[in-house]
Amino acid sequence: MRSPARSTSGKKASSSNRQLKLTIPRVVVAGLRGGSGKTTLSIGLLGALRKRGIRAAAFKKGPDYIDAGWLASAAGGPCYNLDPFLIGKGNIVPSVASHIGDADCAVIEGNRGLFDGMDSEGSMSTAVVARQLKAPVILIIDCTKTTRTIAAMLSGVERFERGLKLGGFVLNQVAGKRHESVIRESIERYLTTPVLGAIPRLRDLKMPERHMGLTPQQEHPEVEDAIEWATAVVEKHVDLDALLDVARSARPLTVDMAALFETTTRKRSGLKVGVIVDSAFQFYYPENFDALEQQGAELVKLSALVDKVLPPLDALYIGGGFPETHAIALSENASFRKSLKRAAEDGLPIYAECGGLIYLGRDITVGGKPYPMAGVLPIRFELKRKPQAHGYTSLKVLHENPFLKRGTVLKGHEFHYSKVTALKLKDSMALAYKMQRGTGIEGGMDGLTYKNVLATYTHLHALGHPEWAEGILKAARRFSKNKVKSA
Repeated sequence: MRSPARSTSGKKASSSNRQLKLTIPRVVVAGLRGGSGKTTLSIGLLGALRKRGIRAAAFKKGPDYIDAGWLASAAGGPCYNLDPFLIGKGNIVPSVASHIGDADCAVIEGNRGLFDGMDSEGSMSTAVVARQLKAPVILIIDCTKTTRTIAAMLSGVERFERGLKLGGFVLNQVAGKRHESVIRESIERYLTTPVLGAIPRLRDLKMPERHMGLTPQQEHPEVEDAIEWATAVVEKHVDLDALLDVARSARPLTVDMAALFETTTRKRSGLKVGVIVDSAFQFYYPENFDALEQQGAELVKLSALVDKVLPPLDALYIGGGFPETHAIALSENASFRKSLKRAAEDGLPIYAECGGLIYLGRDITVGGKPYPMAGVLPIRFELKRKPQAHGYTSLKVLHENPFLKRGTVLKGHEFHYSKVTALKLKDSMALAYKMQRGTGIEGGMDGLTYKNVLATYTHLHALGHPEWAEGILKAARRFSKNKVKSA
């Protein structure tokens, strides 16, 4: 993890006693709904800033891995998550402060509509994040088949919530010069927030979509071309200088130094934690890696597609992804699957989420054909055409498991098209989590356990649950000691 931003000139940060004052320029990119163009705008903005030699730290609000992957590629560095439900409202500002590093500014992409949250009060919304960060909002608006009505809608947005600063509007899907002119004049007549750009209706789109959003950048054959395309769109149609002025208008943030210290200190353990990272398993929050390293783990990157066997490890972390689109390749790498199963039987602590859960199962059926997976767990899956679960989750740990204490309440999210078609629990197995919100594996339960394995549909964020990384390292330490004793 990067250290907190520091500057001898005092332009970025200054500190006194236990507080840090952060003055880095920043904006939140938001829309009135999902699919309004905010991800393309954010990618293009990051690319345009990078071309100017301006280092931007990227952040994403919402339970999202795919958009975050694209933002990271555009920024040339990690994209961190700022979802208040997943990490807690109190971690929003410290997370930004601890991940800015030597960046010159921060770009935060929101999710869904600006005020859309978990209830009628808009809790956990993008607006909540913008207010906490004292960040002006750049709002992109889909102008399809609309003119003066845009001004009426935006007039309501300007007055809807106190404490929210609108920095500028970017018009999207503009049909032509006359269309743009009518909308601009209407906004200038009735509102005080300026129009910073107008993006025409584009036919040569290079940002392909799948699964309710963009195709993962790891699977896109021409990532750089797509980012360059989005960058060119922003450079041509958005007033970047005016947008930077808006970012510089962000008010200073005060950060507790003790909270930052807790997120940047590291332990040393000598324990090796494997992480399967390839195009089949790509859904990881970088903060989760940071948390494991802070607990003393040495992370060992692996591929279930290429590697033939597991190396010596003290624990293994398998994240989410799209194993269904790589089912043939995963099933054909039989030596790695067998190596993983042997390690699980020998007691290796393994934590798996969503795609990792599927990979530990018996098989997954895609297009009517079953493909064998690692066979660690007696569970079978089938890929469906529609989502089987989508949204935030809340769970309570009811049963013993390798990593988390009974009674712990967890907040996470789930998103998958796969469905469990068969599950036969053995005497040594259990479903450890009771779903208070969400779907889970079966019967309102999640978290399948076997020996030192815990596999779940729910994704967790380490900033919201520091006990997660602590639990993995404790299990790794026990396993390592047992190996030494039996040697």
